[in-house]
Amino acid sequence: MNGKLKPYDKYKETELFWLDKIPHHWDWVFLSQVCKEQKIKNKDNVENNILSLSYGEIIRKKNCDSGLLPKEYSGYQIVGDGNIVLRLTDLQNDKKSLRTGLVKERGIITSAYCCLSTNQNSKYIHYILHAYDVMKVFYGMGGGVRQSIGYDDISRIRIPVPPKVEQEEIVRFLDSKLSIINKYIETKKKLIEVLKEKIEHYLYFENDSFNSTIKSWDKCFPEKWDMVKANRIFREVSIKNHPEKELLAVTQNRGVIFKRDCEQNYVSPSGNLSGLKLIRKNDFVISLRSFQGGIEFSNVEGIVSPAYNVFCLRSEFNRQCYRMFYKYLFKTRAFIALLNTLVVGIRDGKNISFTDFSKVMLPVPPMDHLTKILELITHYETIKSLFDNELPLLYEYRTSLISAVVTGKVAVDGVRVPDCV
Repeated sequence: MNGKLKPYDKYKETELFWLDKIPHHWDWVFLSQVCKEQKIKNKDNVENNILSLSYGEIIRKKNCDSGLLPKEYSGYQIVGDGNIVLRLTDLQNDKKSLRTGLVKERGIITSAYCCLSTNQNSKYIHYILHAYDVMKVFYGMGGGVRQSIGYDDISRIRIPVPPKVEQEEIVRFLDSKLSIINKYIETKKKLIEVLKEKIEHYLYFENDSFNSTIKSWDKCFPEKWDMVKANRIFREVSIKNHPEKELLAVTQNRGVIFKRDCEQNYVSPSGNLSGLKLIRKNDFVISLRSFQGGIEFSNVEGIVSPAYNVFCLRSEFNRQCYRMFYKYLFKTRAFIALLNTLVVGIRDGKNISFTDFSKVMLPVPPMDHLTKILELITHYETIKSLFDNELPLLYEYRTSLISAVVTGKVAVDGVRVPDCV
């Protein structure tokens, strides 16, 4: 994992099972010896830069009016560059969110968070608290049963503190290594997004001008493309009496997936499952939320609530090029806007019927264009699949590298790294 990085020459015991030893010359101190709780109330709304903790980063809160703030923001706390923020609430229900963040600019944040100031290198202290967070140290505090804890609870936690020169070396090393990893991840994400945008362009246009704009649905496709009613391309499917099949979940972001792979708490049906509908591989599904997220495509087989409307391609269109074309077309913004015209006057959750959908006019591109789109989609899905498999490994490496360095398992003094840009 750490290449040429080597352990320190001498260690001392800590008497903790999750961090059994630290370098001999490092201090082993209570958090309260190096950090104090900071509480600066935003009286009279003197500060209006609203911050939030998101995925381990302190960021500016979106969708906030930069003008006059409502009165409740006077109850927020003022934070500044170098402060460390911890969200120590909802410990029993949320065991996945990152709970620490390093403040990089002056602003205000909810007083429900614990704000720390430190007499050490704030980046190092944040790295060690982040490592503790990932190791789930905070969840065992407060007797392990309380929803929330505070500064008094964490003040007696022991942390390793190297000399300040070493802290600076650790921060410089981790900042550089994490910058390389993060830039690689962002570059790959941008590449995948560009490929997806390219696919979406060719779903509507044959030209290579990516400045083309989609107008009304009936006028946004090339004139030589056929436009036919959906029921000439698709047919409804309603197959039941398959209780032996696995339960599925229909999601907007991941399509149709096995319910066991779903992180959300979908309600499982009980009793006789014979009334559930069968979804086969390559079927399409209309859900209660299709007017928000489009129509889903299934790569798996299983059963779902009979409230879902299932349909498939007619035999003359049952080819991979058509499957992929309509799979991606049905998730585009223009098509979702079209679905919304089918639920006018319905506030929330109308299940669009296949009868409603069957009257929609759909494009049928020429075969040469379908082949071009299929090649793009195959390339896109290959790259995305590889990256989806690679991403957890990158996150795991990043996490383990931070933990190994800030807890002294490996030494980075004297290691040359490029400066962060």
